[in-house]
Amino acid sequence: MDTFEQNRRRMVELLGQLAHLDGMRPGPIEGVRLLRSSCACTRVPVLYEPSIVIVAQGRKRGFLHDKVYHYDARNYLTLTVPMPFECDTEIGEDGPFLGIGVRIDLAVVSEILLRMEMPSRPTLVTTPESTVSATPMDPGLSDAAVRLLECMTSPLDASVLGPQIIREMTYRVLRGRQGGALQSLLLMDPSRLQMHRILHRMHSEYAGVFEVPALAQEAGMSISALHHHFKAVTGTSPLQYLKAVRLHKARMMMVQDSLSASIAAERVGYQSPSQFSREFKRMFGTSPIEEVQRMRERFTQGSPSREALAG
Repeated sequence: MDTFEQNRRRMVELLGQLAHLDGMRPGPIEGVRLLRSSCACTRVPVLYEPSIVIVAQGRKRGFLHDKVYHYDARNYLTLTVPMPFECDTEIGEDGPFLGIGVRIDLAVVSEILLRMEMPSRPTLVTTPESTVSATPMDPGLSDAAVRLLECMTSPLDASVLGPQIIREMTYRVLRGRQGGALQSLLLMDPSRLQMHRILHRMHSEYAGVFEVPALAQEAGMSISALHHHFKAVTGTSPLQYLKAVRLHKARMMMVQDSLSASIAAERVGYQSPSQFSREFKRMFGTSPIEEVQRMRERFTQGSPSREALAG
């Protein structure tokens, strides 16, 4: 048995101890989530924060426009911006889907880059597909993932060793084949930096009013330039992106906080409950009531966390 397979089996063993409930749930280290699914899931919309996703068992496929990203025990997923896309989950005869998600911390990325010798400025990514990538797992990252899970079995180890292992994992991704995309988060041209500022606002102030002309003026661009640069990062328009964020947030509120569809719609910024219901069904394929029932049935072992609903 090679080292990679030994690491994979050790990850499965540890996740079996740590991840008892289905969904995407917070682990004992801030910024780390545990992923588990006991059954296969069909293609559904999801909203991931910037993160590194490592799979120990099973497989997921991410769909973004005409691109398909396979992330499994041999390939990890990297997302450099909050990205709504679609994914499905496959499980095998060996057991449930198991994995971990590690949030990308820009402060850690910045500190590491200051210490790295960079012979040249990396090529800045300019397509929405380049914000999502599936990359072959390397031995160093595999070893670090095992050690991260091992330290999570002890609260003291998790507190002391966990942040350092996350830093190592970030470093290994930066040194990997898709490291340029991660570096570009800190080496952006002004237009791309403006798009990331708008994305951050949409995720933190999603119930607010976002007018495209006002966003363009704030960014110092024409409306057409704003649309061009925003689509280059996300693959969609500002208003379509905002709609996806609002609908995902509303779904969390209905399941997590037991809010009615009309109240959730109002809290995320919808003025018309009927419009909310139409757009919700268009995105998720079911009505708000049906989706809440489906999600609760999926997490029958316990009340789903907000993180669980994201994936």
